Formats: sequence, C-alpha cells, structure tokens
Amino acid sequence: MYKSPAVYILTNRCQGTLYIGVTSNLIQRIWQHKNHQVAGFTQRYKLNHLVYFELLDDMYTAISREKQLKNWKRAWKIQLIEQANPQWQDLWQDICG
Repeated sequence: MYKSPAVYILTNRCQGTLYIGVTSNLIQRIWQHKNHQVAGFTQRYKLNHLVYFELLDDMYTAISREKQLKNWKRAWKIQLIEQANPQWQDLWQDICG
C-alpha cells in the first residue's frame, strides 16, 4: 500500500517548520528522514515528524499535488494538517505498523 506515490509533510514540532515532499515509497522515505539519511533542508532543521500524507494513483499526480501544496500559503497548509491530524502526532507508527 505504501509503495504507491505519496505526498507528505514533515515538521519538527507542532506548527513548526514544514517540509513538503513526494516519494514512490513512503515508508522507506520517512525512515530515511528519521535516520538522517537525507541531506539538506530536512536534516538541517531536524524535520522528521510525519504529520500529513496523501497516497495518489501515479507519480505525475503526486508531483502535481506536491507543487500545488508548496504554492499554498502557510495557513492553508496548517489547516490541511489540522483537519487530518489535529494533535500533530507523528504518523510514522500508523504507516509502518
């Protein structure tokens, strides 16, 4: 199920810095973030709490959705997260079982 294309949002704390990414394997990619194997922005700001994700049908749709979300205002992103995950809980355990 989680080897399908996905868009995800990471943070370091409730209403903290946000990162929006896209992947073809959500479990593997979040594991990489949690184990600091992804250099750059997420590593620098310690963004490893998965607070939102969407599974999509294909990579084209996933990339389009990622671009759409990246262009949203911060308030809209926070509202999206809080509708699905009001406590800003790390969803890692939900996706890996």
